[in-house]
Amino acid sequence: MSRSGADLALLLLGGYRTLVDAAMVELAARGYDDFRPVHDFAMRAIGAGADSASDLGRRMSVSKQAASKTIAVLLDRGYISRESDPQDARRKRLQVTPLGFEVMRQGEAIFDDLRKNWEEQIGVAELATLEARLKTLIGEGAIRVDEPGWAAQDLG
Repeated sequence: MSRSGADLALLLLGGYRTLVDAAMVELAARGYDDFRPVHDFAMRAIGAGADSASDLGRRMSVSKQAASKTIAVLLDRGYISRESDPQDARRKRLQVTPLGFEVMRQGEAIFDDLRKNWEEQIGVAELATLEARLKTLIGEGAIRVDEPGWAAQDLG
């Protein structure tokens, strides 16, 4: 039976979704039940230098208003802080807090565990082959986790 290109895209998306959903369940079990995937994207963008709502919105390909709402949630939950800019006291910069870095470390550890689970299911060699083939097809630097908005970009 031949599969379509759309089937392949859905399988890849399903793999991503399976891993992310399992990670969110485990993060909740570890006490981070208020954390969502978009929060990780936002905090990684902030860690990479997005220090305002406008900059975060550009990096995530969302409106300034949507970025502001995400910032408000992350500030309220203690995952980021707003600090005075040492170069310009009138300006406030966003920074990831120790709690924010901890939840990201927890998430990374969970993804490592999920990878081990897949390794146990299909075997070390099979998973290594899958990863190698995906790298061949998409390249090493194809995905930047601090810029998830690629799906919303206007290519026309």
